[in-house]
Amino acid sequence: MTSPASPRPTSRRARPDKALLILEDGTVLRGSAYGARGSRLGEVVFTTGMTGYQETLSDPSYAGQIVVQTAPHIGNTGANAADMESRKVWVRGYAVRDASRIASSYRAEQTLDELLIGGDVVGISDIDTRMLTRRLRETGALRGGIFSGDALRIPEEQLLAQVRQQPEMSGASFVEEVTIAQPVVLEPEGEVRATIAAVDLGIKSAAPRSMLARGLRVHLLPATTSLEDLIALAPDAVFFSNGPGDPAAATEQVALLRGVLDAELPFFGICFGNQLLGRALGFDTYKLKFGHRGINQPVQDRETGQVAITAHNHGFAVDVPLEGEHIAPYDEGRYGRVQVSHVGLNDDVVEGLRCLDRPAFSVQYHPEAAGGPHDASPLFDRLAELAIAHRAASASKES
Repeated sequence: MTSPASPRPTSRRARPDKALLILEDGTVLRGSAYGARGSRLGEVVFTTGMTGYQETLSDPSYAGQIVVQTAPHIGNTGANAADMESRKVWVRGYAVRDASRIASSYRAEQTLDELLIGGDVVGISDIDTRMLTRRLRETGALRGGIFSGDALRIPEEQLLAQVRQQPEMSGASFVEEVTIAQPVVLEPEGEVRATIAAVDLGIKSAAPRSMLARGLRVHLLPATTSLEDLIALAPDAVFFSNGPGDPAAATEQVALLRGVLDAELPFFGICFGNQLLGRALGFDTYKLKFGHRGINQPVQDRETGQVAITAHNHGFAVDVPLEGEHIAPYDEGRYGRVQVSHVGLNDDVVEGLRCLDRPAFSVQYHPEAAGGPHDASPLFDRLAELAIAHRAASASKES
């Protein structure tokens, strides 16, 4: 006779730590702590990407922001060193609905929760991100805070006061925080076809990779680089990267860009670089209601009519009339004619500029597609063509 089997022990998951997300309008969302514990304040924005969360987290353009993922299930592929787009995680806070309990990709080196803890990012899960996204769409991006751990010992009224006391994104500058400290030279494999001076305003790793793949030597430069130091490199073209903050606060970089235009060097700017080109030409920029963030934004090339699905991360835009050619307002038309080259099909926001009397162009989105679709990657071919042509013309003058 056999003895009855002992009951199989049951295990209960520990009750998750509590967390709060508080918006400046008084909205309070109650959820579970995710990532590091503590308090983080920032502008609350949402991103519509269904994948690429690690690239989002490591994009310096998100400095100063709390990012809400509209995709409901986040973290199932974990995290790894290869998918980091910069040296660290830049978001201040992170909000998701369903956080994956495991990392199921063979490429995973750690869970997303572990990445957030290592980056000291305070997050929250188990909240209604759909409701939160609708609130941000209706009212616009709001200041907010995520609170967990010891921070919850403070009364909610005082936490709301902290949220309301933080600075607004308008007028904010993060350039010196995100840029590299010293210049770096990156060499392509094989023949060097031309040289690019790339000003790091919060660059992602995929942008230099896109240039190296086209045979371009890249001088990666701090945002504080002087025009004299840039010109001394004898670049064949200049690139301004994406980056965080209000373009109206980047007065030094606008002055640098005007020097580039005066030297008639080929120029290509993306995202923040597009906004700075607009300001260098004398146009204004303005803050969007809730911005464009995600990897599924439709943009039309106004010359060809072609539509590309593109990756975005911006809360500001350039104010230029969509139709016709315009004389750049700065210094009584010093830089000649300009036209809007690309437009966003969701809301008619300016998504690109083309100078007709200077070798300069820009787009508001991220053609390096990290993460995102590769529809716009040929823009780097155009940069290469301009740089190679400039190199050939310079060599011809010297001979």
